[in-house]
Amino acid sequence: MYAAAMSKDIVDATVRGVHSHLMAYAHGRVNDDPLACMFATWRSGGGALPDWMGLCPEDFKVMMNHHFPGVPYEYPEAGHAVPVDRHDEVDELYKLMVMHRANQSVSEAWVAKIVAFGCMGSDHLWQDLGLWSRPDLTGLMNRNFPTLRNEKNMKWKKYLYKQLCEAEGIYTCRSPSCEVCVDYQACFASED
Repeated sequence: MYAAAMSKDIVDATVRGVHSHLMAYAHGRVNDDPLACMFATWRSGGGALPDWMGLCPEDFKVMMNHHFPGVPYEYPEAGHAVPVDRHDEVDELYKLMVMHRANQSVSEAWVAKIVAFGCMGSDHLWQDLGLWSRPDLTGLMNRNFPTLRNEKNMKWKKYLYKQLCEAEGIYTCRSPSCEVCVDYQACFASED
C-alpha cells in the first residue's frame, strides 16, 4: 500500500486521520510533524520500522508523551522484525547521527534511533520510515543532524553508509569523485 511513491496528496485517509489526530495534541515542538507522519504510517502497517518504531517500549512512550502529550492511542507492536545480526549496524548508524546532532531537542536521539532502524528496510529511506516525501526526510535530517551535509543530494541510506565507510577508512569506490563513478546514477538518481 505504501511501497510506491507516496505524497501528502495521496496518503491513505486513515493515515492522514491518525496524523491529524496526533497533531491536535502537539505543541509545536521540532519533529512533531515528521514523527506524526512516521507513527501514522507505522500504525497502519506501512513503512519498514520494527516494533515501537525501533525504540524500547519505555522510550517510545516517553517520546510520544513529549511530542503528543495525552494522546489516547494504544501502541501496538506493529512493526517488522529486524534480524539480530543487523543490530550492530543499527548501533553504528545511530552513533554516527548522534555525533552530528544539533543538540536543540531531546527528540534528536529518538529520531537517530528510528532513522537507524529505518535504514534496515529495503526501500528508499523516506518510505521505510513512513514519511510522505523525500523532502520530508531531508528536512528531518537537516534539522536534527545539521553537520551531516548531504550537499550533493545523494540518496540518504547510501549517504549514511558512505559516511560510516569513510569513518573506517574504507573507500570502495575506485573513482576519484562521485561525478565520474560508473555507479553515479544508482547513488544519485531520483527517489520519486
